[in-house]
Amino acid sequence: MSTTTFQQSEVLNDQGFRPVSLLLNEPFEIIVANNPLWKIERTANGETVFMSPTGGKSGVRNSEITFQLENWARSNGGTAFDSSTLFRLPNGALRSPDGCWLQTIRWQSLTDQEQESFPPIAPDFVIELRSRTDRLIDLQEKMNEYAGNGVRLGWLIDPFLKQVHIYRRGEAPVILNNPTVVSGETVLAGFTLDMSRIFI
Repeated sequence: MSTTTFQQSEVLNDQGFRPVSLLLNEPFEIIVANNPLWKIERTANGETVFMSPTGGKSGVRNSEITFQLENWARSNGGTAFDSSTLFRLPNGALRSPDGCWLQTIRWQSLTDQEQESFPPIAPDFVIELRSRTDRLIDLQEKMNEYAGNGVRLGWLIDPFLKQVHIYRRGEAPVILNNPTVVSGETVLAGFTLDMSRIFI
């Protein structure tokens, strides 16, 4: 999905979303509420990032990721989240992975209010799916941020190059070329993502 980044002091207008005056003066929750058609994140530096809706194929791919991860979680435990969930990472960034999973004990450690808002916790596992307008380097930086904030396993899926970049905490990324399945390893023991509906 294409992204537009604004410093907190910039005015939003003529960008296809409802103006919200100065970002400096608007709580992030209000910005999100006033722009429901946009996926919105905030960097650790306080920049607000607006991402446009995805195209059809990206929607199919993301739906398949969500389905497979949720189906596994229902049988094996933990909580799966779709791409609309924002997490408040330890570095202060607000990020919304395309798919992620959190251990039950960690999810239940949050209060009801924390669960209802933007959960102040890093998922155990995240997936980012590259769309046609995404720059690969931007997604790689985001994956490194996840790993640096406690995410134990992350997958950056590039359907155009048919690659999956594997990120493990404290290790250099590994690239899989045109895999048929990808393993959740010990973090999601027994989970394998079937790539046949994603590399389309």
